Amino acid sequence: MISNKKINVLGIASSMRKESTSTRALKLTLDIIKTNYDAQIQILDLRQTILPFLYYQEHDKKTEISIAEKMVKWADAFILSTPDYHGSMAGSMKNFLDYFWSDFAGKLFGYICSSHEKGLTVMDQMRTAVRQCYGWSMPYGISINGEKDFRTNGNIRNEALSQRIQMLARDIVIYGKLHRNQFLHDLSSHELNTFASHYRR
Repeated sequence: MISNKKINVLGIASSMRKESTSTRALKLTLDIIKTNYDAQIQILDLRQTILPFLYYQEHDKKTEISIAEKMVKWADAFILSTPDYHGSMAGSMKNFLDYFWSDFAGKLFGYICSSHEKGLTVMDQMRTAVRQCYGWSMPYGISINGEKDFRTNGNIRNEALSQRIQMLARDIVIYGKLHRNQFLHDLSSHELNTFASHYRR
């Protein structure tokens, strides 16, 4: 079951702002992955693909839900990007996590947060949600201060941020493959003492 295929990395942009710096940083990260690493990328922009508020009733699947679901099932690893809203993630991000929690097990997650206060609590909250869904998290995240880190034309002015983005692009591919391949191996094995054993069909 160990796969040598290219890893699929899905970026989730949750800001509702047209000129969002968190979305800009996410796109830059995905561009580096596409250009420099053996991986495939997609982005799910929740400003454009608006998921209805989750409610647990039987209803027809809207087009937006079907689009997002297809992308989530395609993904081997995720990069979650959000602004800092009062010390928490965007509501659209929480709604996304609530919709697709059952598809996160064994997959790796990276984090980007636009914040004037480093966004540490925001990234911790996303990590907590992902951990509860049996996903893996990168041990660091990317914090952005839009005014200090980006020029008005959208280019990065902060070299430390540029290096951090390049690091995340590299690590999400390298470690994403390791996690995916081990999870697939554990799914196909008969070993009982792994959390992957709970996902065998």
